[in-house]
Amino acid sequence: MKWMRFRIRTNEESEDIIVSYLEDIGLEGAQIEDNVPLSAQDKEQMFIDAPELEPDDNGPVIEKGVAYLSFFLEIDDDNMLTVSLPDENGEYVTEKRTPEQMQEAIREKLSELKSFSDIGDGTISVDVTEDIDWINNWKQYFHKFFIDDILVIPSWEKESEEDQNKANMVLHIDPGTAFGTGMHETTQLCIRMLKKYVTKDTVLLDVGTGSGVLSILALMFGARHAVGTDLDKCAVPAVKENMENNGISEDKFEMMIGNIIDDKQVQDKVGYDKYDIVVANILANVLVPLTPVILNNLKSGGIYITSGIIDTKEEEVKKAHLDAGLEILEIHHQGDWVSITSRKN
Repeated sequence: MKWMRFRIRTNEESEDIIVSYLEDIGLEGAQIEDNVPLSAQDKEQMFIDAPELEPDDNGPVIEKGVAYLSFFLEIDDDNMLTVSLPDENGEYVTEKRTPEQMQEAIREKLSELKSFSDIGDGTISVDVTEDIDWINNWKQYFHKFFIDDILVIPSWEKESEEDQNKANMVLHIDPGTAFGTGMHETTQLCIRMLKKYVTKDTVLLDVGTGSGVLSILALMFGARHAVGTDLDKCAVPAVKENMENNGISEDKFEMMIGNIIDDKQVQDKVGYDKYDIVVANILANVLVPLTPVILNNLKSGGIYITSGIIDTKEEEVKKAHLDAGLEILEIHHQGDWVSITSRKN
């Protein structure tokens, strides 16, 4: 079995957003090469297909801060690539692409990202590799896990009696149908802040909602209503499926596609001075221009929760909060990631 590998040079901070964006064109299950050490939880929760290097091993050296993302597609006898893409109804259909078409599609998505975020080089290399069956099987390695007292569980697993005793809340989500599972540190940081600040009267704005995990949990915590925005139209079916899986009614959660930073139509549709909480789990490079815009959406006294911030960017995002006149309430760290929560006075 032969596979075509599309390898992208980027930076560590942009790994997640590139993986999310390229899912829109049928690429998923990225192989990541970087200098970020795996935590014990990473090793327990993820399927790792990487050799253990001895201290004196002269293996490939990757520059600090640089990351390589590899995506694989099977090559058929006609040298065509098969991809699964969502249609207008969110159903996945199989289509054929030439390697040239696929490379151009990747280039277009990276160009779109570069328009609002520093993703490093963004250069693409293409080669052919042999049998890597794990690329079709990665989903079986996603298992249930806890975020404090919240059980996150895929559809193919069942709750044990121990789970039921430990969990105060259960979030049902499948990684193959969305951009986020809640496993990443940045998401967990946001979840803890939402749990602290959400009330029964909360109207929430979720910028860069992706799979809808944060909005869905906020509604499960008791929020009255949520609005999500995202640049990627694939967020719509992802959110819809996860709402259904968790018993969230359609009238509770409204989705909008577009860039709230510079699109006046999106800003108007989202609305002004109406949100008790705005949460944004995005890259630091996006949070900086986003923050003064969000000030217009928040009510007086509203809470602004930001994450997706690599620790080296903490001061830059903190300054953006302060420059916008926000009062910083809390700063939390988990691994290499930071969340900053502030209030509009």
